[in-house]
Amino acid sequence: MRIFFNHLNYLIIILIITPPASSDTSTGKQILRTNQTLLSQNQTFVLGFFRGSNTNYYLGIWYNNINPQTIVWVANRDNPIDNSTGYLKIGDKGNFVLLNSSGNPAWSSNQTNAMNPVLQLLDTGNLVLKDSSDTTNSNYLWQSFDYPTDTMLPGMKLGWNLDTRTEKHLTSWKVAGEDPSSGDYTLKVDYHGLPDIFIRRNQTIIFRTGDWNGERFSGVPGMGDNINEIKYNFTYDEHGVWYSYSVTIASLLSRLILTSDSDGQYQRYMWIQGTWSKFSYVPAYQCDYYRVCGSYGVCDNDASPICTCVQGFRPKNQEAWNLRDGSDGCVRKTVLNCSTDKFLHLENMKMPETSSVFVNKSMTLDECGSLCKRNCSCTAYANIDITNGGSGCVMWLDQLFDMVVFPKNGQDLYVRLAAADIGSTSSNKNHRVDLAIGITLSALVLVLGLVAICYLRKKSKQKSRATIPGFVHRSHEFLMNEVVPSVERNMDDLELPMFDFDTLTMATNNFSQNNKLGEGGFGNVHKGRLVDGREIAIKRLSKDSGQGIEEFKNEVKLIVKLQHRNLVRLLGCCIEKDEKILVYEYMENRGLDSVLFDKSKGPLLDWKKRFNIIYGIAKGLLYLHQDSRFRIIHRDLKTSNILLDSEMNPKISDFGMARIFNEDQMQAKTRRIVGTYGYMSPEYAMDGNFSVKTDVFSFGVLILEIITGKKNRGFYIDNEELNLLGNVWRHWHEGTVLTLIDPSIGNSYIESDVIRCLHIGLLCVQEHAEDRPTMSSVIFMLNNEVPSLSYPKNPGFFARKSHPETDSSSNKQDEIWSVNQVTTTMLDAR
Repeated sequence: MRIFFNHLNYLIIILIITPPASSDTSTGKQILRTNQTLLSQNQTFVLGFFRGSNTNYYLGIWYNNINPQTIVWVANRDNPIDNSTGYLKIGDKGNFVLLNSSGNPAWSSNQTNAMNPVLQLLDTGNLVLKDSSDTTNSNYLWQSFDYPTDTMLPGMKLGWNLDTRTEKHLTSWKVAGEDPSSGDYTLKVDYHGLPDIFIRRNQTIIFRTGDWNGERFSGVPGMGDNINEIKYNFTYDEHGVWYSYSVTIASLLSRLILTSDSDGQYQRYMWIQGTWSKFSYVPAYQCDYYRVCGSYGVCDNDASPICTCVQGFRPKNQEAWNLRDGSDGCVRKTVLNCSTDKFLHLENMKMPETSSVFVNKSMTLDECGSLCKRNCSCTAYANIDITNGGSGCVMWLDQLFDMVVFPKNGQDLYVRLAAADIGSTSSNKNHRVDLAIGITLSALVLVLGLVAICYLRKKSKQKSRATIPGFVHRSHEFLMNEVVPSVERNMDDLELPMFDFDTLTMATNNFSQNNKLGEGGFGNVHKGRLVDGREIAIKRLSKDSGQGIEEFKNEVKLIVKLQHRNLVRLLGCCIEKDEKILVYEYMENRGLDSVLFDKSKGPLLDWKKRFNIIYGIAKGLLYLHQDSRFRIIHRDLKTSNILLDSEMNPKISDFGMARIFNEDQMQAKTRRIVGTYGYMSPEYAMDGNFSVKTDVFSFGVLILEIITGKKNRGFYIDNEELNLLGNVWRHWHEGTVLTLIDPSIGNSYIESDVIRCLHIGLLCVQEHAEDRPTMSSVIFMLNNEVPSLSYPKNPGFFARKSHPETDSSSNKQDEIWSVNQVTTTMLDAR
């Protein structure tokens, strides 16, 4: 009987202090322990405790019944509790308090005067504190939406209350998916001048949205893409500046998140068909980054080089400009004369930075132009709002920074120029006539230019190319006529810095062996130093290379169009007589193979560096496959084509074998199979079929090589005749895969992270292309601890070898066997 009453008393206590599983509220008599949750009324969101990678406990909100767990808010992100005995309760001062195991406050909301405070989790994801007597459901004493972390939900507002001088902004996690403490990236609204939104890394500006023009931010033309599902709102007056958004479909789950990975991207996700789909993100392109082209420079993602000066301006630093660095910006060609100055009409623009501008919401565009004309300090003007024909006036009184031109959805901007730099325009109203005349003249000049080029080319066909003295910047007949077919782009718009051969000879000490960095099927690579002290890497086409000329053309054609921090940067080229040379940025730590497979250098790559290399390669491939202006298949991804900078950041190089796909093209077939043994996928090596999944296979091999420190090609086990893929596959089945970790890593790794990466690697090297994940899925798996990754199937090239290492150009059919019975006789491989 005594035991019965003890159990009864315990049950009564549980009923008093524990909210029901379906409850969305907690009162002053209830507490929430680390193993308990609140569930919003329609079961959309959960409030509870979760553990970070450091085993600390955090109070947070996440989506219910969504895997992987997607956390949208964290209360005590910078003050975790260290074990599972902490709890949440309503405090004595009308607030709620998170207590640690010692009963001391780790975090609390603000104090209130509520007599009967109630904590409630709403279906919007907003956690609110209110008085139980309040039936309006709007007079909240405290709400989590006022204290956002890294995620913006529909109905949440970011910005400033200028009456109370309080701000709401996003701050990234320290480590995505692992450490929710405040990270390095912030997204904040700047209310000065014409309001704008900035992404910063610490105090350094990374990205600026551009001003709100009534429809979208001028620097984010794609905001209108899902206009039927998402409604954005931006308001500002003397009381405050607020940015928010809503969804038009109640069942649609949408979130905006500021990430700590991907260099501080602001990403928009929607939950569709059981997965989070990333619909957009910024920064996405090179021109998205802040002030890429400096003052009076205009950035164009579809141009090469991407920076140009506004008409009437010239580069401030021509040498840096020639090396595709436009950050110093441009300066005027002609001094202004206030009484005779005119205005150049630029279309589809991201508005220049607006932190220090004159703003008048009631003026028309004509009135704005007249005022700017009379004010000799005014450098440009535009409408504030573009809806209903345009209204309002914004005037710039200083230099113009951070301008971008878009193919569409940009804004009109009028820039002040000296009359001599704009022509004989009599008034702003005549700009359309001037534009038509300009187009006609340009077409005439283009036709005459093409005729002249054809004539000169015919005259000089039997002559060798003239030596180019010094270092020049120009359009190139070689590129125009041979490298890029005219169907792909007008080569008159493609400019690439040219180095003369003598300059490169001097930079490399006559291509001495002491300066040699390596060699490959293309030719030799040398380190060089320009007269200004800048270090470069010079790839020189071997004169007797049978495959080099086509690869040279291909590499110039491709890499000049690509802009990503995980792709090697092309600085220029040299085309003189029989010399064909590419000039790249110098990478201090050379190729990944030179570090990874060198036992003396292996310890330089601890687990964090190896994971960063894996992740960086994945981001570069995702850009090539999905985010660049072209879908590009690399086809020769291997350790020697991954270059490492001074901080061991990876950059994909060598695009000589790469191929461009059309936007709707998924795969292609070739009779000339190029690549490197050990990295080629089965369908490519056997039948010449290649697609993005071909690169995914090579990437999977890279993962396994980076973790094990062993080469796939040339690796073998005595008496077992397995290559690296087969050996990892065997140990995976036996549960002993951790024994394969490179001893150079030491104890710097977390077992679950290594196993996850090995799992992803095996998924990437599966025999059948359709079984392999896309790079977007790989990025997701690398970023998140997915609880149920699919089990990998047999890897391609589950090979047996009778020799430890063979030359890749060998034709001995008895050297390599695979599940696909691939022989080397059909390969043109390296």
